[in-house]
Order: sequence, then structure tokens, then C-alpha cells
Amino acid sequence: MRRSSDQSAALRDALWVSRCVGRAGTTPLRLEDVEELARFIRVRQLAAGEPLARVGEEPAAVCIVREGCLELAVHGSAGRQVIQTLRAGDIDGDIQMLLGLRMPYETRAIVDTTCLMLDRAAFEELLATHPQVSRRWLTSVSQRLARSHSRLTSLLGEPLEIQVAQLLLEEHVDGVVNLTQTTVAALLGVRRPSVNRVLRRFAARGLVELSYGRVHILDTAALGRVTSPA
Repeated sequence: MRRSSDQSAALRDALWVSRCVGRAGTTPLRLEDVEELARFIRVRQLAAGEPLARVGEEPAAVCIVREGCLELAVHGSAGRQVIQTLRAGDIDGDIQMLLGLRMPYETRAIVDTTCLMLDRAAFEELLATHPQVSRRWLTSVSQRLARSHSRLTSLLGEPLEIQVAQLLLEEHVDGVVNLTQTTVAALLGVRRPSVNRVLRRFAARGLVELSYGRVHILDTAALGRVTSPA
């Protein structure tokens, strides 16, 4: 039996997850939904560099990032390529689980990361027996697909300077982008030297400051103007 403090922590995590998966105004969760969610959630700690899932594996659990950062990567003829990063509130593994797919990429922690996990059986039971949770999750999947589509269409044909500026604005946390230039290049599908030239121009204009493995944004407004030239 869980101690009171453990139950309180589980409920806090469940409420936090409920805010991550859809809009509360259109699909409010009942108290019993949140309590059921709390019953199934387990916490997993990952050290920097530790893998969460490997290519070709069947998804064993749905992961919601509570704190830290995960990166998704594939291996091709050009070597290892990072295709996405996940931060607090982001979800992974649910789409593959729903579609019966194996993981098409590897997932590992970039920094020490805390994840909230829903095992396959728990996830399937929640969706089958709690309609509000199911609707909330459908909203979450739809929102993520819409964001991906919007990002892809907005960057198609844009100059690299605009693409880099947009990526920095999307990926920063408190003004810091904890991505290497190699990762930025991989996310945009371009070569690292090209990204380096753009970042150096931004630094010369006082928009960013470069350090090892990260970019500090100094002028968010000016960087935003780069993405929307007159």
C-alpha cells in the first residue's frame, strides 16, 4: 500500500500528465480519471547518455518527459542523425503503441532526465475504460501531428538563416538551447559548417552567444524578427 506522501506525489504527477495531453476545457478529466492515472504512473530516472528505447524494439511503455531532455535519432548512410528533441511535457511511444509499430528511432537522455512511464497494459486499460482520458490523448496526438506539419510547411523553401532562428526559438529553455551545432544541423537536414556560419553571424550581431554544446539567446525579439522578414 502506498504511503500518503507517495500517493500525493503520484496525484501531482497524474495532474501534470493530464495537462500535457490535450485541452482541459474541451475534455476535462474527472477525479477518478486522475486517480486511475496516478495508480499506473511510474517514475523512471535516466542518466545523461542512457538509452530509453532502441530502433526496432516494440514500445514497452509510453513516456512523458517530466524534467530534462531526450533526443530521438536514426542511423543512416551519413551516420547517426538526431531527428527530434523532447522536453518537459513531451510524449513518446504512444503513437507506435497505438499503431502496433516498432520504434523507428532510438531514444536516449541528453542530460539527467526524469520520465513518467505508462506501461502498455496500463495505457491500453486507461484508454479502454476511461473515455475522457482517451479523448484527451486523441487531442494530444492530433496537436503533435499538427505542430509537425506546421513546422515542416513553414520551413520549406526558407533560407537557412530563418530555419536556424526558428529552431533556436522553439528549442530554448530560459534562453538556452542545449544542443550541439551538429544536432542543430541534423534537425534541419543540413551540414554543420553551414549552421556554424549562420550562428557566427547571429553572434556578431549580438543575437546569441555561443559556447560548447549550447547557444545562449541574447535578444529573443531580434531573433524573432529574423524569422519574419519584412
